[in-house]
Amino acid sequence: MAAILKFIKQAVFTLIGPALILLLWLHLAKVIDNRLILPQFTSVAIHFFHPLSSLIGLGSLAINIFISLIRVFIGYAIAALLAVPIGVLMGYNAGAYALVNPVLSLFRPIPPISWVPLVLAWFGVTSLASIIGLTQGPWYVYLNNFKVSMTFIIFLGAFFPIVTSSIHGVSTVPRQLVESARVLGADEWFVFRKILLPAAGPTIVNGLRTGLGVAWTCLVSAEMLPGSLSGVGYMIMHAYEIARVDVVMTGMISIGVTGSLLDYFFRIAERKWFSWKR
Repeated sequence: MAAILKFIKQAVFTLIGPALILLLWLHLAKVIDNRLILPQFTSVAIHFFHPLSSLIGLGSLAINIFISLIRVFIGYAIAALLAVPIGVLMGYNAGAYALVNPVLSLFRPIPPISWVPLVLAWFGVTSLASIIGLTQGPWYVYLNNFKVSMTFIIFLGAFFPIVTSSIHGVSTVPRQLVESARVLGADEWFVFRKILLPAAGPTIVNGLRTGLGVAWTCLVSAEMLPGSLSGVGYMIMHAYEIARVDVVMTGMISIGVTGSLLDYFFRIAERKWFSWKR
């Protein structure tokens, strides 16, 4: 019974903020009475009730969200596969930190969107289909949506939070744990596998969670690049050009809700794997 009451209490507190925003939206839309400034809630909500219907000739909302998710996961996966080993090495080895940290400190403050002109000069509209060598067919149509330039922008957004958290997680492991294991005869691989990684795990996972959030926020910037013909970001920009503010808000809400769900799943995994941290 206590668990049910706790769940209800949490649900109520969670819904208070969105409910207040919804009430404010309903009131302002009625007062302004201009769909080009603030559309009615119903005109936006109907798109979510029909997620498989075509929106302004750009495919369905569900398909655009799916394509955006694939784009983000590709860039994010590459960033994680590179950032975690680099961060762990820098946190563990002072020489590696001294060598690589100046480079990271130079590039970390640069916003991913600032790379757009350079990325376009480097990659143009090259896609996964171009890399594989496809020039036609159904697979070409799908793979041509995933441009290298978009992946690179998303990669940059995710890389730096992940590598920074990995460095911090490993470097803050209590040295007495490492030294005690060595005194007891543990080799470096055992220390690395059984002490450093488990102790730094919560911080690394928190960095992965932050990196995914940043990668998702870079989505709109990435999908504004030339060659984009799908995705939530492209849908927002195209809807703005034809003055469909209801579709713009639909895309914005989709980005917010999807990002919140991704973060929620990360928090569930964090609680499950690192319950001892609490």
